[in-house]
Amino acid sequence: MTTTEILTGERADLLESLQQHRYFLTFTAKGLTDEQAASSPTVSALSVGGLIKHVATVEENWVKFIEEGTSALEADPDSDAYDSHERNFRMEPGETLESILERYHKIAAHTDKLVETVDMDLSHKLPSAPWFPEGKAWSARRVFAHIIAETSQHAGHADIIRETIDGQKTMG
Repeated sequence: MTTTEILTGERADLLESLQQHRYFLTFTAKGLTDEQAASSPTVSALSVGGLIKHVATVEENWVKFIEEGTSALEADPDSDAYDSHERNFRMEPGETLESILERYHKIAAHTDKLVETVDMDLSHKLPSAPWFPEGKAWSARRVFAHIIAETSQHAGHADIIRETIDGQKTMG
């Protein structure tokens, strides 16, 4: 897409929603130190940095699903999926908020390009998993809606955590 072309319709709506909810999520990290971003100040184990890391990974995996199909979301039977999932929600030693945000911005830029170009009706069967309906397929359009919902949900979680750290709120 050239700079003279303007997105309209559902592509523009999807991009605007993605960008808005990403902003809300990343705003919760503004001005935090790595230690604050990794902290879990509520009874939950969640942290601002961990939530951004998780949302980035989820977005990246769903984009792979659009591009590669069902196999992109199938769990590796030889992996320790639970440990991997838990690490996905926290900042590990050596990770910085800056590096997590940088990765998230790269993933977001790739997703945005896909929103601009992909056939929205392209669909793939969801993998077999207890949380997916058996035999159901999702279109690219449905995946983007899911990414927006995931980002929005976790932006709310991050906002609560940030407010607990120092009183800052995303809105209000």
